[in-house]
Amino acid sequence: MQTFNQADPLIRHIIARTDGKIRLALPLGLGKPNTIVNALTQAAVDDPAIDLQIFTALTLERPTAASELEQRFLNPAKDRLFGEYPSLLYARLLHQKKLPKNIHVSEFFLQAGNWLGNEAVQSAYIAANYTHALDFLLQRRPNVLAQLVAENGQGGYSLSCNTDISTDLLAARRCGDVDFLMVAQTNCSLPYMTGEAAEIDHQQIDLLLTGPENEFELFSVVKEPVTIAEHAIGLHVSALVRDGGTLQIGIGSLGDAVAQALLLRHHDSRTYQHLSGANPFPSSSLPHHHDPFAIGLYASTEMLVDGLLQLYEGGVIKREVEGAVIHAGFFVESRSFYKRLREMNSSRRDKIVMKPVTFTNQIYGDEHAKRQARQHARFVNSAMIATLNGAVVSDGTGNGQVVSGVGGQFNFVTQAFALKNARSILAVKATRYSKGNLASNIVWSYPHTTIPRHLKDIVATEYGIADLRGKSDADTIKAMLAISDSRFQPELLAKAKSEGKIEKSYELPASSTCNTPERLHDWLASFRKQEVLNPFPFGSDFDDTERRLLPALGLLKRLQSNRIELMRIAWAGLTAPDSSAIQKALTRMSLQAPASVRDRMYSVLLRGALHFADDKD
Repeated sequence: MQTFNQADPLIRHIIARTDGKIRLALPLGLGKPNTIVNALTQAAVDDPAIDLQIFTALTLERPTAASELEQRFLNPAKDRLFGEYPSLLYARLLHQKKLPKNIHVSEFFLQAGNWLGNEAVQSAYIAANYTHALDFLLQRRPNVLAQLVAENGQGGYSLSCNTDISTDLLAARRCGDVDFLMVAQTNCSLPYMTGEAAEIDHQQIDLLLTGPENEFELFSVVKEPVTIAEHAIGLHVSALVRDGGTLQIGIGSLGDAVAQALLLRHHDSRTYQHLSGANPFPSSSLPHHHDPFAIGLYASTEMLVDGLLQLYEGGVIKREVEGAVIHAGFFVESRSFYKRLREMNSSRRDKIVMKPVTFTNQIYGDEHAKRQARQHARFVNSAMIATLNGAVVSDGTGNGQVVSGVGGQFNFVTQAFALKNARSILAVKATRYSKGNLASNIVWSYPHTTIPRHLKDIVATEYGIADLRGKSDADTIKAMLAISDSRFQPELLAKAKSEGKIEKSYELPASSTCNTPERLHDWLASFRKQEVLNPFPFGSDFDDTERRLLPALGLLKRLQSNRIELMRIAWAGLTAPDSSAIQKALTRMSLQAPASVRDRMYSVLLRGALHFADDKD
């Protein structure tokens, strides 16, 4: 292992060892060694003779403001919220459409929504299940693997946040199936994760960049508030999780909602049962569970998310499998998450075992042991759109634009069918705003699907659970209609009848015709105000004023193309009573003393949006 304190001499070694023909493999998400990647990219920009091919996924970027109001909110707090994470040069060049022809970037998973309309990224995207990405990478014969690693100060190194593909790639090198330079960069903020898949000997590292001058702040995922719809979905889903079972949940506010509901069930079963008993929406015939977790859960997940860590710390995840309570393939989370992992008692942290996704996302390889371990599994993931026939859209738009990627969702759906008593639960919010107008996320059909209808299982919306496995088309449609927003049910039912997929005489039962935000509000709003259901159940980097601003800004963003609704908001801004909280919000947005006509308009709209957001919650 050659050690460097500066990136430039390391880069010269890479170029010399590869003759300037670099096929670079980079981990998904957090594990990218940005200092090395940027220096290598700059070298290729400066020298057109260098051919740099990058294969990766989930290039992390701090958000950019899409409007002046967003800019006023984000810019003063960017470093505090997202950390001083250095941007990747190749991503900046792609956004600017200035990436030179001698650099090519292919990703199999995109940061959600970041690359819509970018022709270079969209055309280079590789559709892949997470477990197939390794094979696609090996086909490209990478000659450099570059990764961020943790060190323990005793000569030990850990792949930490990214065992997902790197573990198998290093194993393939040891077997002689591929030959590449292993180039690593240390980062003291990375938790040192132990275990056979995570820890690597220094002899496996060819070139190492280290030293305080090469440290950088890790990317921090800022927690978004859990909406009332997500709280409802979390409660619905949590009742399907059996004590002694297996759990996988995804990132984001929906995962936080599921985790919070499970913790409530475990620590305050009386309140949980009261909430469940007051549920006004029809429930499926699936077995429901409301008791605390005596045996506890085991987690097998591609992504270690904060919700799972909270469940471990809260005593819900405690069922051990080969000494581990959690097996995971990668993580990218908040600074508090990294800190808790770093500072966790080593005997506790060692029960979180990082594995490749070929282990977590499928049952092949030691299949008998996996079947024994993953009993009563519940694989919970989010989606964008579902059809009445049970197909689900999670990664792209109807015109072929990629929003994110398939990732491991298809893996977990098929795994649910392969395992005894396992179920896949795909969560979809019933509605969304599109160009300022309300639209249903339950549709008759869609030009693109991520999970085909023949793999339909369980779909959850805020209005309940649809158990679709093995159902006829007519029964599938009935179940999906029952969890759709009632404002769209007549149109959807009429379409199903016109296509001959449901009997002409069928009418929705009365219990399913009141799926409205008002009914949802009546069920859960008081529990949100009491913070039994907290919009930020696991903390937040936002201060109180920023938390108050978030729903108001979200409302204005959703309705920006709807002039009638904006006029209503503006009128409320002109007539609603003032308060110190509103003044603090306006001050935070530098709108407390608007000087221009434009600023006065923003001030009025923000006042109105704050009024409506408060009233809605």
